[in-house]
Amino acid sequence: MAVQSTVFGKRQEPHTVIIARGNSIRHFTVRPWMAALAGSVVAAVTLGYFAATTYLVFRDDLIGAAIARQARMQHAYEDRISALREQVDRITSRQLLDQQLMETKVTELLSRQSRLSERHGRLGPLLEKANAVTVTPDTAPLPGGRPDERADAAGSKPALPALAYAGAAAPFPLRTTHVGESPADRADKLFVSINQSLRSIEKEQISRISSLADDAYQTADRIADVLDDAGLPIDVDFGKSAMGGPLVAIDNAQIFDSKVKELDQALDTLDSVKKRAMRLPIANPAPGRSISSTFGVRKDPFLGTPALHSGMDFRAPIGFPAKATASGVVTHAAWNGGYGRMVEIDHGNGYSTRFAHLSRIRVAEGQTVETGDVVGEVGSSGRSTGPHMHYEIRRNGEAIDPLRFIKVGKKLGQLL
Repeated sequence: MAVQSTVFGKRQEPHTVIIARGNSIRHFTVRPWMAALAGSVVAAVTLGYFAATTYLVFRDDLIGAAIARQARMQHAYEDRISALREQVDRITSRQLLDQQLMETKVTELLSRQSRLSERHGRLGPLLEKANAVTVTPDTAPLPGGRPDERADAAGSKPALPALAYAGAAAPFPLRTTHVGESPADRADKLFVSINQSLRSIEKEQISRISSLADDAYQTADRIADVLDDAGLPIDVDFGKSAMGGPLVAIDNAQIFDSKVKELDQALDTLDSVKKRAMRLPIANPAPGRSISSTFGVRKDPFLGTPALHSGMDFRAPIGFPAKATASGVVTHAAWNGGYGRMVEIDHGNGYSTRFAHLSRIRVAEGQTVETGDVVGEVGSSGRSTGPHMHYEIRRNGEAIDPLRFIKVGKKLGQLL
């Protein structure tokens, strides 16, 4: 029986390539997919070649069109620039006609500005002095500088009050532009407006300086009057003696110099009055504590007989701080008989204070103290019936009523 093949159709054998060289024979089989890959590569190379050839053919045309378009744009820009240059030349010619007038007005403004800048430097130290002596802030003027620096000056020195500019809501009032006005006319109106504003600033500065000087003198007067009413006069020359003489006119700059000098003298006077007042023992040695015994004749707590109480007593618990009522030098800080533990402070001008019956002394002899410094703690040492603070004020060694000084201190609290 004949053997039948199990494969339907005719079998296609792969191609085999044989390479012989001398005694060496090599062969490899070419698969169908390899042939397809080689064909694809050849086709891709062919397409790339044709595409490159096409680009090279049309490139020159594209470059030529771009160059032509660029040339047209360049010509359009040149025409535009020429037109603008002609317009600028016309405007420049018109401006040159008014240049001399503008330069004159600018020079005048710069001169006024220079004066305001000079005032700025002179008023700065005075305003710092005014703040140091706590003059009423509403009357302090802002240093004069460039008009466009007013806000900067106020912002850089928040402690200094702002200057009110009289005459307009804005420093330079705006002018309405009318149709047909030339730039020279508009500039002239602007310069006039600026000059008016600068003059208003100068006048307002002089007015504020005068007001500040008056306030300084008035404050010094009030301090001196309070002290004088309490029997504590201070010898201060306020410079208010009688005046007279012929009338001699002065210009604005001389007025400003005179007012600045007057303000400086007023501030010096106020500072001197305050320093003299603050050297007096007018503070409260035990703030917030009530008085249990006043100065004068009273019944002795131990003997029951009339006796002079040379100070005043404050109710306070043991350990409550006793505070200096003025600056001075500690002259005694130890036990002193019936006073117990005692601190005595010399304030100068014959005034001294004593703190007695202390439980603890917090200072040493020769030590300098300031107003409000703690010099000791309340106790019941010495001749005492219980915890309290005995406080004395002596003038040239003689005891005087401390309540009068404390009342003066309360009245001067807002002025010092």
